[in-house]
Order: sequence, then C-alpha cells, then structure tokens
Amino acid sequence: MGERLVLRRAAGTDVPAIQALVRAAYAPYVERIGREPAPMHADYPSAVLAGNAIVAQHEARIVGVLVCEPINGSLHIENVAVHPDAQGLGVGSALLAHAETLAVSLRLPEIRLYTNARMTENLAYYPRRGFTEVDRRVEDGFDRVFFVRRVEGP
Repeated sequence: MGERLVLRRAAGTDVPAIQALVRAAYAPYVERIGREPAPMHADYPSAVLAGNAIVAQHEARIVGVLVCEPINGSLHIENVAVHPDAQGLGVGSALLAHAETLAVSLRLPEIRLYTNARMTENLAYYPRRGFTEVDRRVEDGFDRVFFVRRVEGP
C-alpha cells in the first residue's frame, strides 16, 4: 500500500468502521479460542474519545487500527488489527512503527502487548518485529502471551 496508506488519529465517525474491521480481523479466531476474542468487545468509542486510537486508511477505507496508551512507563498496545483484505500488505508493520514513534516521542523505553496463545500466527509475527515473549498467563478467562519490545530514544 506504501505511500497511499495514511495513519491518522481516529475520529468519532470512524467508530463503526473500526468495529467492523475488528470483527472481520478476529472472526477467524472465534472457533479456535472457543469464544469471541476480547478486542471484539472493546470500548472503541471511549478509546477514540481519549485519543488512543489510530487508523490506517487506504484511499477512503479504514484498513487497520491501533489502540494504545502509556501505562506504567510503557506504551501498551491494547489492539492492533488489520482487515483481512489488507493483511500481508504492510499495514500492521506501519501501525507498529507508528507505535514505536509514539513511544519515543513520549520518552517511553518500551512497548508492551499481549495476544491470545491460540493466535499462533501472532506468536510468530511479534518476534519477527523485535518483540520478546516475557510471560504467559490466564487473564479474564483468556490464555494470554505477553510481549515487550525495547525502543531507542531520539
């Protein structure tokens, strides 16, 4: 998608598109996990209102979303999702690069995120992006795998 991909802060009018994108992105995991993954039930209106949601837009269509905020000295990624039609085109990498830029601008030394242990694609994806697995535990009834990535300041 290259230069035609625009990352911008989400607006209230983007919430329905964000919710639809998240449902499409996580739908393949429902059967594997045995229930809908947590991001399918997140409060996106509040995340947008707080300024914690970034969308990746290709032409007039939202193809990705990043929800993150500083928590306890780290940038915590609550969700990074890419529409199935746009997967493999660099949208996820662009969103993670944006998270790193944000962490540096906030002078935060690391990015933290977690994924479901049954989302095996993510268990391979995040280490390729420089994340290190630091913990596994059941949280809110989900078997989660926690990752961290150090970032370099300016």
